Amino acid sequence: MSIISVSEKLGVPKYKQIVSSVEDGLSSGLLKKGDKLPSINSIRNKFDLSRDTVLMAFNELKMRGIVESISGKGYYVKSEDVGVKQKIFLLFDELNAFKEELYYAFLQELDDDIQVDIFFHHFSFNVFQKHIYDSIGNYNYYVVMPANLPDTHMVLDKLPEDKVYLLDQTSEALMHFPSVHQNFEETIFSNLNSAFYLIKEYEKITLLFSDKKQPKGMISGFRKFEKSVDFPCDIIDSLEYRDIKKGEVYVVLDDRDLIFLIKKIKEQNYKVGEDVGIISYNETLLKEVVENGITTISTDFKTMGKRLAQMLANNEKASVENPNTLIIRNSL
Repeated sequence: MSIISVSEKLGVPKYKQIVSSVEDGLSSGLLKKGDKLPSINSIRNKFDLSRDTVLMAFNELKMRGIVESISGKGYYVKSEDVGVKQKIFLLFDELNAFKEELYYAFLQELDDDIQVDIFFHHFSFNVFQKHIYDSIGNYNYYVVMPANLPDTHMVLDKLPEDKVYLLDQTSEALMHFPSVHQNFEETIFSNLNSAFYLIKEYEKITLLFSDKKQPKGMISGFRKFEKSVDFPCDIIDSLEYRDIKKGEVYVVLDDRDLIFLIKKIKEQNYKVGEDVGIISYNETLLKEVVENGITTISTDFKTMGKRLAQMLANNEKASVENPNTLIIRNSL
């Protein structure tokens, strides 16, 4: 109990004094990893505090990863790193070249005393749910990519609403959470229209769309484009049994499908851009050089990561639509 010190004279909130007492104990060596802290009731009784005051202090230490609670036993020192002032839970759908760019832009914008723990759900609702439920109460903020998973609002609503931020995708059911997201419908529609002067030199445009990963807004954006132009349009879910024909343009959303498409084009002795057009979603450095350049539609992932970090720093609650661009290259 001598580790905890609370005084009326300091003019510092009492829960902050409890936090500082634990920090000082760790810095001085009086507390070590694995040590048990005094109970909530013993601190409350000794310093004539409310239970909520002591709990607030312990919860802050818990969110910073310094202490952990063990059911039926109490609170124990989990980490001696008092330099961590905030912890952020970051849940991505998957890691790829452009998501990695977003991740590092996000980290670079944060202060050095903020720790980010990253997890992945790989488009599995069960994995998504488990990561969220396991994290409750352990973080200052929760940054989540819900992807196109159904019913994610039922899981996210278990978290404190003011601590949740969404990345990349949102939906009507999630609109009460602040976000930095893409408008997939408008992005597909407007950029295909901008590229139509090149698309119309071909005979047909086909969207390769997977229900498992891709946002539904891409379908509606493509259908909207189809209605706005007098041009043959098609949607398929796989290239596996597709006979690639001269005069087609493919909108490819996944980089694995992009590689498979280029391979099939070469197998049929066609030339990318001349015989078969390609528009790829999401910009990477590799697409600048592959086949003398692949045309892309892409959001700015660096801006997305940076903007989100700024929102967290300022406790800003907004729904921000991230910018996107069309980059014309030799594949179209």
